[in-house]
Amino acid sequence: MSFATNLFDAHSIVGDLGLIGVLAIIFAETGLLVGLAFPGDSLLFIAGIAASNAGAEILGGASLDPVSIFIGAPLIAIIGSQFGHFIGGKFGRKLFDRPNGRFFTQARVAQTERWLSKYGVGKALILARFIPFVRTLINPMVGIIAYPARKFFLWNAIGAVLWTQLILGAGYILGERISGSIDKYLLPIIALIVLVSVLPVALEVLKEWRSKKDLS
Repeated sequence: MSFATNLFDAHSIVGDLGLIGVLAIIFAETGLLVGLAFPGDSLLFIAGIAASNAGAEILGGASLDPVSIFIGAPLIAIIGSQFGHFIGGKFGRKLFDRPNGRFFTQARVAQTERWLSKYGVGKALILARFIPFVRTLINPMVGIIAYPARKFFLWNAIGAVLWTQLILGAGYILGERISGSIDKYLLPIIALIVLVSVLPVALEVLKEWRSKKDLS
C-alpha cells in the first residue's frame, strides 16, 4: 500500500490498492459507519473503466481483472450490508447516539429514517444503494428495527447486484468504446454521477423545507 494513497479519491484507490482496495472500500461503505466518507459510486465507475481492455491506457496503468471485480463487488456489497444489519441488531439505537462529526450527523440519520418510512424496507434498501450516506446508514437502521435477516438478505442482494453491476458496467462500456480519448470526459462524468446520486436526497430535503414553510 502506498502511503500517498488518497482513500477519498477513486482513481487513487484503484491505481494504488487494486482489487483488494476497491473491495475493502465497498465493504466499509456498506457495513461500517466510517464508510460514510468513501466514494462508492465514482469508485465503482472507475473500477469498471479499469476492468475494460483500455483500462490501463486510460488510467495510467491501473487495471482490474473484469471477472474478479464483477463477481467480487456484489458479493462484498452483500456481505458488508449484512454486517451492518448485524451490528444494528446487536448494538441498537445507541449506535447512532453520538455527536455530529465531519461525515456522521444526526441530520443524516433522520433523513435515512424518513427514507425508510417513506418507501418501506424492501424498496428503500434497493433505492438506498444509489444514494451516498443513506446506503451506509440504512443497513444498521434496519437491524435496529429487528427486520428479519433472511428478508433483509433478499432485498440486500437485489440492491447490491443492481448497484454494482450497473455502475461497473457503465464504466466498463465507456472504457471499451471511448478508449484513450476518455481523459477529457472522465471528471465531468464522475461529477455527473455524484450529482445524480445526491439529487434524490436534495429533493427530499427541499420538499420537507417547503412543507414546513407552508405550515408556518
